[in-house]
Amino acid sequence: MATHRYHEILHILHENSRLTAETIADMLGESTEDIVQDIRYLEANHTILRYSAVINWDKVESQRVTAVIDVNVTPQREVGFDALAERIYRFPEVKSVSLMSGAFDLQVVVEGQHIKEVARFVSEKLSTIEHVNSTTTHFLLKTYKSDGVIFDDHESDQRLVISP
Repeated sequence: MATHRYHEILHILHENSRLTAETIADMLGESTEDIVQDIRYLEANHTILRYSAVINWDKVESQRVTAVIDVNVTPQREVGFDALAERIYRFPEVKSVSLMSGAFDLQVVVEGQHIKEVARFVSEKLSTIEHVNSTTTHFLLKTYKSDGVIFDDHESDQRLVISP
C-alpha cells in the first residue's frame, strides 16, 4: 500500500467524504478493493477519525455563540503542555484545543447557547485550572470561510461594476 495513495485518498475524502470507494478508485485509477482496504486501514490506525459535513450554522441557529480563547499556561515537568491540554479538551463545551506558537500557548474553541454561558465556562472552569496563567476571549461574530468552504459566496456575480 503506497503512502502516496493514502495521501491522495485523504485529500479526496477531506474535500467530499460522501464519495464512494468506487468513485475514488476511478479518480485514482485503482481497484475499488484496494481503495476499500486503504480506507479501512486509515480508519483503523486513527488517521481518519470521523466523517463530517461543513455546516453554516448561522442559517439554522441564531442562539449559538462561539469563542476562541487564547490561553497562557505554565507547562508541567515531563508532560509539557499535554496534560493541561487534555484537561481542557475533556470539557464538553470545548470543540478544539491547539498548541500554538507566539504570545499564547493554547487556542481553545468553545461553543455555548449564549455569551454568559461561555463567560461562565472561562471564569469558573478554564481560569481556575492550576497552571493556567491568563486567558483572552474572542467571540466569533461571523464566519466567512471555514475548512476551505466559502459561506457567503458572491462569486456568482462576476460582472464588473461600472461607475460614471
